[in-house]
Amino acid sequence: MVVAYQNPRARELGLPFGGRTGALNAITDVPGIEVGHVTLVHGDGPLVRGSGPVRTGVTVVLPRGRPDALVPVRAGVHALNGNGEMTGTHWIEEAGIFRGPIALTNTHSVGIAHQALVRWTVRNGGNRGPYPWLLPVVAETCDQWLNDMDGLHLQEQHVLDALDAARPGPVAEGNVGGGTGMICYGFKGGIGTSSRIATVGGRDYFVGALVQANFGVRHALNICGVPVGRHMPVVTPRPPREQGSIIAVVATDAPLLPGQAKRLARRAGLGVGRTGTASGDGSGDIFIAFSTAPEAGPDAEGLCHASYLPHHLLDPVFEAVVDAVEESIVNALVAAQTMVGRDHHKVEAIATDELMALVRAAHPTTS
Repeated sequence: MVVAYQNPRARELGLPFGGRTGALNAITDVPGIEVGHVTLVHGDGPLVRGSGPVRTGVTVVLPRGRPDALVPVRAGVHALNGNGEMTGTHWIEEAGIFRGPIALTNTHSVGIAHQALVRWTVRNGGNRGPYPWLLPVVAETCDQWLNDMDGLHLQEQHVLDALDAARPGPVAEGNVGGGTGMICYGFKGGIGTSSRIATVGGRDYFVGALVQANFGVRHALNICGVPVGRHMPVVTPRPPREQGSIIAVVATDAPLLPGQAKRLARRAGLGVGRTGTASGDGSGDIFIAFSTAPEAGPDAEGLCHASYLPHHLLDPVFEAVVDAVEESIVNALVAAQTMVGRDHHKVEAIATDELMALVRAAHPTTS
């Protein structure tokens, strides 16, 4: 999948993020992961429920790609603030695993995305093992400021198309897929991704993050430790208070136990917090983390044997999660473009020249 980035990414602008990234600086640096988008943009002017304007879409993440879609991954979830939805989490909390794709979309399209993931998995077949039922993971953020969200414009075929489009390689960011109509700190937001390499016991592991960023209030925005939001006033109307959310998907090829994956999911909240939010009452800030490390089946006695990193060696992985989530959010901001949606609501993209001037003033050595 070839992605032509319309804007420079955060590091290309010269923002001083730390850490060593993978070659793509994306969640797809974790081997096997595939990402696909479908973006829906049509109509202008006043809202006509059921007709538009439409500014929405869906993003899918396949933890093990197509061939091994039904092979479970060890996983954990965490909600920093629960005014939102992520399906499939009860089984993750119970058993520490899930299988199949993850879908990210708008709040009112969770049901159709869930149905589509079931349809796709049934069509693709595969061994379901002792559990013949499917419990897909679908998460949402609210795009009603720009989109006719009540019009239910996302259809099953759109999700199936996103799954068909899923590929390894570079990941499109900003106004794409589930992030199409999203707002972040009063600027246009959307999809963002980043990765880090964590060295544990002399071995390198990939840690990747992908976010659907639709959260935060302008004055709180902090980038690379600089409170830039205080100096970038709102120039067009926005929702009166924080009513958005952020979903973070964290992946690694490091071998982990489910409880350790949950510890990674908690650290995603620290990456989100670095950008300034207090995680408002109206925000659904929900995170999932999983490990794609291979697992051996039962032995001759029917016992499974788990490989995992010792708890006391996880600090580099924790740091990688925090860094990758933070940079993913900023990548979503700088990739997004100004959008006009329903009722002529206009959300401006962040002014990168102004942003860089503020960061350079605080970090004189920044290029």
